[in-house]
Amino acid sequence: MSFFQFVLYLHIASAVVSVSFFALRYWWMHHRSALFEARWVRILPHAVDSVLLLSGVALMVMTRYFPFTEEGGWLTEKLFGVIIYIFLGFVALGRRRPRSQQSKFIAFLLALMVLCIIVKLAITKVPLLG
Repeated sequence: MSFFQFVLYLHIASAVVSVSFFALRYWWMHHRSALFEARWVRILPHAVDSVLLLSGVALMVMTRYFPFTEEGGWLTEKLFGVIIYIFLGFVALGRRRPRSQQSKFIAFLLALMVLCIIVKLAITKVPLLG
């Protein structure tokens, strides 16, 4: 296995773990599980997302696809999709601002929809907007 393949598989695996844990945390929050408040549940996503970010940056450097370039238009859209996904995740799982269960559920569903767009962009490398 080449180093590139290792980094690619690490990126994919960390994305799968990150999204799975997002869904699990939403489930715990919705069912008022004590696990949702556990300290490790607040720390682990940051570790996984750091691996995801670092492997993504490594892939950009290795492939020489960069956002805000002509060749990296799909990556620019993916980057904005990730920002929207993070915002919706904060709304869906937010602890600081009280929101209704309905608005959290809508934010959760929208986050999953944005995630589907991110995956499509990553697989096809074809921008949706241009």
